[in-house]
Amino acid sequence: MWMRILRRLQPLFVALAILFIGMLLHTQWEELQRYEWRIDPGWLVLSAGLMMAAWAVEVLLWLRMLETVGHRLPYWASLRIWFLSAIVRYIPGNIWQPMSLIYLAAQRGVQIEATLTSILLYQLITILAVGPIAAAYLVLTGNWGTFNDVFSEAAPSAIALAPVIVFMAWPRWLLEAVNWGLDRIGRPRLPISLSRPTLLFLFVLSAFDWLLWGAAFYALAFGIGVAALGGNASTMLHLLPLYPVAYAIGFLSFLTPSGLGVREGALYVLLTPLLGGGGATVLALAMRIWTTLGEVVAAGVSVLFSDRVRGIADRRLHAEDTTPARSEPPRERGLHQEP
Repeated sequence: MWMRILRRLQPLFVALAILFIGMLLHTQWEELQRYEWRIDPGWLVLSAGLMMAAWAVEVLLWLRMLETVGHRLPYWASLRIWFLSAIVRYIPGNIWQPMSLIYLAAQRGVQIEATLTSILLYQLITILAVGPIAAAYLVLTGNWGTFNDVFSEAAPSAIALAPVIVFMAWPRWLLEAVNWGLDRIGRPRLPISLSRPTLLFLFVLSAFDWLLWGAAFYALAFGIGVAALGGNASTMLHLLPLYPVAYAIGFLSFLTPSGLGVREGALYVLLTPLLGGGGATVLALAMRIWTTLGEVVAAGVSVLFSDRVRGIADRRLHAEDTTPARSEPPRERGLHQEP
């Protein structure tokens, strides 16, 4: 029943997402118009490429987490699912992207509980992966932006690392908790294959993904001329770890869709000592619009080429399923068997 309801509501979700994206651009347009833009196309192309690479890694992460609960999806089909789900997260409520992922994955035969668990794992691991990045940055620089006088260096670093240490020590607790809940409601348990080496690999891949996002943010600063406000290129390297930290703060706020406004506020606090208030505001707003446009373009491409990509993926799977197994030589009959 829920799948039928979601199928009927999906066009409405997409329309609402486009509406809210348009409202976002409208509310920030005046601030962006006041800025004297100095566009460098080369840096913008680099930023776009790094952003696409980060999304590609995110899909790979999600697929690996889906495998830990016993399901597989073709990579190209997963890209379509990922981008079509990404644009609906701008609808207020913070539930529409997971619901869209569940619905689209269910069309591919993935169990609802498996998709939901993979999403929980993805969000937990990727957010926890920000902890070591934030801790290393704080220890090395002591920069809390405009809050430098409020925080000491050691306490925030310990807070950032503690959840990572706990989760690495007991990696299966989340999946066991999900299976306990499934038992209570009479649903079949999910298979569990999350070992510490696998978890370490996922953390490292998540950290690499965050550095790609930081690099895309860094390149955008040069692409729109904001980097000139921060001095030399080495000073601007602060942007690489600061974007993941601000993103995590926006995600954990749970107040607005996709951390809208909260992430930008965190970037303002962290970047003002480097770029000044005006530069921090422009770069934060520009990154939001840049990523939003990227998601819209990627979702549009996914819709346009969905049938072709699905056909290629399905033919590949069919070829793998129908490949004849290597025949074994017939075993000799025992002397006691009848001919």
